[in-house]
Amino acid sequence: MTDPVFLSPPDIGELEESYLLRAIRGGRFDPDGPELGAFERELAARVGVGYALGLSSGTAALHLALLAVGAGPGTVVVVPTLTFAATANAVTYTGAEPVFVDCEASTGNLDVDLLSDLLGRLADAGRRVAAVLTVDINGRCADYDRLLPLCAAAGVPVVEDAAQALGSTYRGRCAGTFGRVGIYSFSHNKIMTTAGGGMVVSDDPALIARARHLATQAREPVPHYEHRDVGYNYRLSTLLAALGRAQLTRLDTMIARRRALRERYERLFAAVPGTRILGTGDPGSNCWLTSVVIDPERTGWQASRLAEHLAGHGVECRPMWKPMHRQPVYADRQVALTGAADLLFATSLSLPSGSALTDDQVERVFAGITEFLAERR
Repeated sequence: MTDPVFLSPPDIGELEESYLLRAIRGGRFDPDGPELGAFERELAARVGVGYALGLSSGTAALHLALLAVGAGPGTVVVVPTLTFAATANAVTYTGAEPVFVDCEASTGNLDVDLLSDLLGRLADAGRRVAAVLTVDINGRCADYDRLLPLCAAAGVPVVEDAAQALGSTYRGRCAGTFGRVGIYSFSHNKIMTTAGGGMVVSDDPALIARARHLATQAREPVPHYEHRDVGYNYRLSTLLAALGRAQLTRLDTMIARRRALRERYERLFAAVPGTRILGTGDPGSNCWLTSVVIDPERTGWQASRLAEHLAGHGVECRPMWKPMHRQPVYADRQVALTGAADLLFATSLSLPSGSALTDDQVERVFAGITEFLAERR
């Protein structure tokens, strides 16, 4: 078997090596060293916000963002059911209760029509909604033109989980900047990586200051160790910040590579009745992952059959997330459903989309898909 083709492998080369070597030779490995502060400033400038805070993971960023807007015991946070577990888990870390809402069938993003009714029902029940937590699926932003006025009218802050969407835009504005606070992830498979890491961004200096305090074990500014709050060891490593700085200079090139792959998938599946690319037609998407949705009644085959065929060629692919309301740990939570997320989980397949894929690997993927389709004509 040839080397496997992964969904979204890290895209790291000589430039990143040079940035890391420079940081190592600089001899400053504490969070107050020059690399982390520079990474925060450079990323904030890139997305057009006033402040950024580098953290150890996107999950840590979500946790602190939710704490900063008041999530805690006795509150609820509205969460899309079609998401990775970290989104719901971060709510649970705060002591708040996640309430799940279904997605749009066309994009996978939060269904704003359901949200309006859900917020009304929660208010009627006397529940305090600490936040609506949006998720920009596969790099496509949620429908903020409709969502933001709705949340503002209800007096509920928006926390934007843009873990998948760094470099994406909506109406010319950068993903991660639509809520009171936003977050990014730099895990190994994201659009750019620091191997592990995340960032909180906001135009609210008090919010970022509070998150920064909690991220450094809530240490008070005195010569000895003094703590009035329970804090966390959440700051991003200075060496990983150096890696992030290098990656940030290459972000546009990496996005262009993923967009080119998306366009090729679109051309291929446009000729296959009963298939569609999730969230297509958005010029602002960073195309982090490309997911194909299959209608088995029209195609005569299921997504799982294509997955099995590609696995035989050493090609990694996977369904969209199993919805949170179907996860045993969250099965008893309140939900607002249409069935869209369940259907996407059953009929979708995310395909190799990374900017680090070689030309040979890309050809293996497309040859495998073409072979599968030819066998079913």
